[in-house]
Amino acid sequence: MKAPSFWYRPPGMAAALLSPLAAIWAGVTARRLHVGAAFDPGIPVLCVGNLVAGGAGKTPLVRHLVERLRARGVNAAALSRGHGGRLAGPLAVDPACHRAADVGDEPLLLSRHVPAWIGRDRAAAATAMRGAGIQAVVMDDGFQNPGLAKDLSLIVADGGAGFGNGRVIPAGPLREPVAAGLARAQAVMLMGTESAAAEPVRRAAAMAGLPVLSADLTPDPKVAAALAGQRVLGFAGIGRPEKFFDTLRSIGAMPVATLPFPDHHPYMAGEVQAVLDQAQAMDALAVTTEKDAMRLPDTVRDRVMVLPVRANFTDAAALERMLDRLIGVGNGDA
Repeated sequence: MKAPSFWYRPPGMAAALLSPLAAIWAGVTARRLHVGAAFDPGIPVLCVGNLVAGGAGKTPLVRHLVERLRARGVNAAALSRGHGGRLAGPLAVDPACHRAADVGDEPLLLSRHVPAWIGRDRAAAATAMRGAGIQAVVMDDGFQNPGLAKDLSLIVADGGAGFGNGRVIPAGPLREPVAAGLARAQAVMLMGTESAAAEPVRRAAAMAGLPVLSADLTPDPKVAAALAGQRVLGFAGIGRPEKFFDTLRSIGAMPVATLPFPDHHPYMAGEVQAVLDQAQAMDALAVTTEKDAMRLPDTVRDRVMVLPVRANFTDAAALERMLDRLIGVGNGDA
């Protein structure tokens, strides 16, 4: 589903009318988070989560963190729920035999770069990962899942959208109240170009006594150079498709049309063919995100250009200190 536009505007009538339901949502979430003790897998767990529904740039960050840990000699791997996939796990994702319909688009994308696992039961997945020799877990989402103990939780917020109107679902995009969520976190990450929406995030982090890190999503330079000056038709089914369209403009591409789809949209061959036909009629290249490419049917995938992005930290030293803290905890082999 597409997020309602009023979620990212100052609170108005719609948010006010939905406030009673938001209070119920927040109460149910709070009770779920405080039921029972979380399972400790015996190896460090870093959770990359967010407080809002929808994308904030978590997956590129998870990849970067796994890569940094592995560069330190720690056998780290990503762990996702496997949203949109039919398999429950726990299992290690194999890009040679799994598809997005099996394991979800984000785990499949991660598996092409770093070791990645899925498991709807996070505790069982972490146990299986440790049994397979994994020494540290980097969770892609799962901050509101109480089943697995977390040694370090990093809250990611979109620099251009922040916490939206600051209200809880369905009155706003928040999965839980900001103060409650930040009370369980150890750091906040602002991802991407910051707008005025980032200021409330920084204020909330300061009130919670949390450090704020920053990172950008940098497009692949070779693909960016190839697209510069080109007429393109951009399409994306991610949390905020407009971020991708802005990225196309920032690298000098010329979008003649932009087509937003719902997050995790399962593309059918016919609708992708329609996109390709529209692009051809406009004398443009069809371009999408690396995450969307995981969901494209094999029959049309080679006809769509893909623009990968990487997380690029503005303060690498702060990140390294955070990882120092992570691998200094736990009683596993890391």
